[in-house]
Amino acid sequence: MRTAILISGRGSNMVALIEAARAADFPAEIVLVAANRPDAGGLERANAAGIATASVDHRPFGKDREAFERALDEVLRTNQVELIALAGFMRVLTPWFVTRWQGRLINIHPSLLPDFRGTHTHARALEAGVAEHGCTVHFVVPELDAGPTILQANVPVLPGDDEASLSARVLKQEHRIYPQGLALVASGAARLEDPAAASA
Repeated sequence: MRTAILISGRGSNMVALIEAARAADFPAEIVLVAANRPDAGGLERANAAGIATASVDHRPFGKDREAFERALDEVLRTNQVELIALAGFMRVLTPWFVTRWQGRLINIHPSLLPDFRGTHTHARALEAGVAEHGCTVHFVVPELDAGPTILQANVPVLPGDDEASLSARVLKQEHRIYPQGLALVASGAARLEDPAAASA
């Protein structure tokens, strides 16, 4: 499946996906890396890997998030993208975009969802005193970080952990399971059940 990765920063998960997709039997081809920030470091890394890049700066659109997403959607469709992987894309997507790409839009989140939706997950996990933390690959739905889980990985919270040490341990697992999650979706092994069909 022709896959785009959306980023806002350096793109470490993007690199993990690009490297995994080089395998001959990987069911997704990374055809585009797009960023909402023209200065995102990951764009250079994608270029160096021979992947087409695009930037759609969100700032000129002000508070009109859907107008930004329509411009982004046009870039994705021009590149014949079939599947989207969010990798540190720091924009909350509107229901318009999420519904348009429903079942073909996935994300990696740095917590064991449904725990710690949103941001600052590592600090919140430490504050809560949990014994285990981790990351989740999930389908994106209109409600933030609420889509069905595709894969999760657990890491122990160790005595003396701070936000940086816990984050580093979780990030290693993100790089391991995100390519696996993308492969499951691209191959059709993991699907987002249509809510309308489920209730019919």
